[in-house]
Amino acid sequence: MMSPLKIGLISYRSNPHCGGQGVYIRHLSHALSDLGHTVEVIAGPPDPLLNNRSNNAVKLTMLQTLDLYNPEALFRTPRIHELKDYISLIEWLGISAMGYPEPMTFGMRVKRYLKKTKKTYDIIHDNQSLSYGILSLAQKMPVTATIHHPMTVDRRLAVQNAPSFYKKVKALRWYSFIGMQKRVAKKLSHIITVSHSSKKDIAREYNIPESKFRTIPIGIDTHNFYPIDSIKKRPNRIIVTNSADTPLKGLYHLLYAIKAILKTRPIELVVIGTPKKDGGIATLVKKLALESHIKFTGRIDHEQFVREYAKATIAVIPSLYEGFGLPVGEAMACRIPVICTTGGALPEVAGDAAKLVPPGDAQALEEAILELLDDPSQCETLAQSGYQRVHKEFTWEKTAKRTVKAYKEIINDYH
Repeated sequence: MMSPLKIGLISYRSNPHCGGQGVYIRHLSHALSDLGHTVEVIAGPPDPLLNNRSNNAVKLTMLQTLDLYNPEALFRTPRIHELKDYISLIEWLGISAMGYPEPMTFGMRVKRYLKKTKKTYDIIHDNQSLSYGILSLAQKMPVTATIHHPMTVDRRLAVQNAPSFYKKVKALRWYSFIGMQKRVAKKLSHIITVSHSSKKDIAREYNIPESKFRTIPIGIDTHNFYPIDSIKKRPNRIIVTNSADTPLKGLYHLLYAIKAILKTRPIELVVIGTPKKDGGIATLVKKLALESHIKFTGRIDHEQFVREYAKATIAVIPSLYEGFGLPVGEAMACRIPVICTTGGALPEVAGDAAKLVPPGDAQALEEAILELLDDPSQCETLAQSGYQRVHKEFTWEKTAKRTVKAYKEIINDYH
């Protein structure tokens, strides 16, 4: 019988409503606790909302930061007394210079917090901050980190799609934290990642031996994503879960596919979320005259989320690259047919239970959507295969057990 571990999970910014990292820290901490381990999550804003279960035993410690990425007060000017803290001053100067210093400064805050409280853990598990402060803790206790995917891919796509030289420079400046992350990752003894695709890409992009990696797939939250058979599906209704202007997510290509489909048949696209006002997505919607064919839901709760899935005929994940691909698994858990690209790790999640198309190919998306809309039998087969695949392969309990096995190896090597 394995003795319980005392685990410190570090999460510098884990939005509980969107993004794989926020989902990861919330469910992994719960699953580790359910296995009997003592878990403390040390987090920065926004609140990752860990304590939403009656039996939750995860301790949450929120560290105060400037929180300059809070959408309610985006890039606010800090007050003088806030800048008396040298870490806050470094953070503000970095953002003022168009950088993204949060991973670095949050690592500094964690190091200071642990020095002040004299807390120790059997292992510290960093969720992709890869900061110098977290690395320095490896001198005192075992430390590992999860890298979900190489941020160099995000940077490359952002620069390629920037419409002007100034915005290309701005993108390069914003992603300047990658240099730190590469240096820190190389010095860690072990790294956890979420797919074989991510392992190969991180190893290549960061120049790290693949032997350092432990691949542990993410679980799917089947308590919040499930079929609702009582809701009747609406014909020709497509759902996509990402409204971001980020080129990496591929929504631009899906919009072109929807425009082409409208030449031959009616279709409705439901987009979970809200695009940036006057951003690239909003501009393209107007350019293609798609306003009456697209519904942006804004922020919605899980209950409404699964209802939107239940109404949809098909879910589409058009991402150019994903380190794992939670939306694929979540759609499958809702038992609806999925079309996704072959970008990054998406084929690993989809297996043979989704229709795959090349990334960045609007015509391929168009053809795949039309094929499934005209073939209810194939839709039913994919929906059932996907549902079974999620419940067999992607549970959070399985993820937690694999993670603890990796912890034990890391701890033994450290000592």
